[in-house]
Amino acid sequence: MREISLHILDIAENAIRAGASRIGIEVEADRQADTLTVTVRDDGCGMPPEILAGVKDPFVTTRTERRVGLGLPLLAANCEATGGSLDVQSKPGGGTTVKAVFGLSHIDRPPMGALHETIRALAAGNEDRRITLRVRSDKGDFEFDSDTVKAALDGVPLSSPPVAEWLKEHLREGIAGALELD
Repeated sequence: MREISLHILDIAENAIRAGASRIGIEVEADRQADTLTVTVRDDGCGMPPEILAGVKDPFVTTRTERRVGLGLPLLAANCEATGGSLDVQSKPGGGTTVKAVFGLSHIDRPPMGALHETIRALAAGNEDRRITLRVRSDKGDFEFDSDTVKAALDGVPLSSPPVAEWLKEHLREGIAGALELD
């Protein structure tokens, strides 16, 4: 995948397939440590140890419609190409945490991409789930919680066109105010 936001979308979609009701996404740029860390936590069904042990192997997958799973192996390759790493923690019934560390200034670090569109699509397309985002850097902090927005809208769906447009701009401005990467 060419953009980090697409990796985040892939991981979140896996969380949704795993039955997660909460998906928390954190993005932290640390210029002193020269790292960009992306963490995605969910409360889904988790992975059994034999699947967890092979998450970086493209031929280990829980999917039945195909025999390959490229998301985490590609993410691991992107992280390692920048001097970073990928760590996945999971246990059956206990959810999954994926932590991807990239070299922040490394020339091979993929661009962030349209993170605001990824979060908007996740929130608007999964109103029965809580989607949170926290972005931190020396530039600032930004937090988003889909449950807070849903409560303020008093029943208006996040997918309604005016709300979706507002959400896209709110996320774009908030993320841009806290993170300057690309």
